Amino acid sequence: MKQLSYIILGLIIGALLTYYFCPRMINQPPGKIVKPKGVITVEQAKALNDNWTKYRKQAVDSAAKEQGREEDDRSTYWSLEDIENYLDYAKHYSDSIGYNMTGIRVYLGVYGENAGQTKKNLTTMFMVPTLQKAKSLASSFYINMQGGGGSNVPPLNEGAGGQGGYIPHND
Repeated sequence: MKQLSYIILGLIIGALLTYYFCPRMINQPPGKIVKPKGVITVEQAKALNDNWTKYRKQAVDSAAKEQGREEDDRSTYWSLEDIENYLDYAKHYSDSIGYNMTGIRVYLGVYGENAGQTKKNLTTMFMVPTLQKAKSLASSFYINMQGGGGSNVPPLNEGAGGQGGYIPHND
């Protein structure tokens, strides 16, 4: 009978310890949200957009007019789902080739002569992951002299282009 009481006492103590020391999903606060460096106000974004219009629009649109369009694209849209899927894909791809993904660069590009009439010689934007060689336990300290380096991960393009100026959206 004495051994049974020790077993019951052990189970009660084990249950209490489990209750207090194991993480619980119920009523847990969400992860801490960190404001990234570089977040600007809507007013600052509008000023940047106005400066682009003032200093670049005429030159860029003159090239579009040569292709029969009034304006060239000045923005690109990707859905949140596409961006999240691409980030997951790029991280996985980077890991599989022995690199750590350190960030994303967004580049301006121009479709060439053979892009078809709707895109011929017009602006596009695409995302490219920045990578750093993954360190193995036996490796020496790695320094990337290119500031994030090039990427062997396929870039993301084919966003929806736009001609309008900066307008905050609630799509």
